[in-house]
Amino acid sequence: MDEFARAFTTAAALVAGADPELIEIIGRSLLVSLSAVAIAIVLGMPSGAVLAIARFPGRKVLIVIVNALMGLPPVVVGLATYLMLSRAGPLGGLGLLFTPTAMVIAQAILITPILCALTRQVMEDLWTEYAEQLQSFDVTLGAALMTLLWEGRFTLGTAVLAGLGRALAEVGAVLIVGGNIAHATRVMTTTIALETARGNLALALALGMILVALAIAINAAAYLTRDYAMRHGR
Repeated sequence: MDEFARAFTTAAALVAGADPELIEIIGRSLLVSLSAVAIAIVLGMPSGAVLAIARFPGRKVLIVIVNALMGLPPVVVGLATYLMLSRAGPLGGLGLLFTPTAMVIAQAILITPILCALTRQVMEDLWTEYAEQLQSFDVTLGAALMTLLWEGRFTLGTAVLAGLGRALAEVGAVLIVGGNIAHATRVMTTTIALETARGNLALALALGMILVALAIAINAAAYLTRDYAMRHGR
């Protein structure tokens, strides 16, 4: 019990004192996760919007596949990304393995189906509500997509926050492709796993505090965004 109390006190001191190593790891975690979310937004949200509105052969099959990909095991994504970026892989010549870029790629692969599926659901509901009105104005598919994206911006913002929370909590895939290299690819989750195994509970607890605080902040932002949208009828 005394050992835990000492570790907790040291962890609190590290957080309060803005320990340089702690700040470096947190900064890298945010950079990797935010970059992956940005890529997922660009790839996943337009794809989800098209799946919601467009009608084409195989659409239902694609929806099933996208929904299934939401549950991709992180270690499988990490393994696939590793094979793709390794020297023997198709992208091995780029030298991206065990770099933050590889971690961004792995996280983006995990998050993109989530944003795609959530966007499709939101857009499909909006399309059901606004389809007749938009068709009466004879708008193009692109214009309809932009209109619905704007109408659903608050709900879609909640989906983006969910994706960010998923990225920050990821450990399996980024550990495989990043290697948890000091001052290069260590992020909060992988460092917590490593330092706990080493018995360095102070740093692990400090990072755990930050991770929990970020999770609470993200969920609070999602709740407030959803509440604002409901109060304003959006």
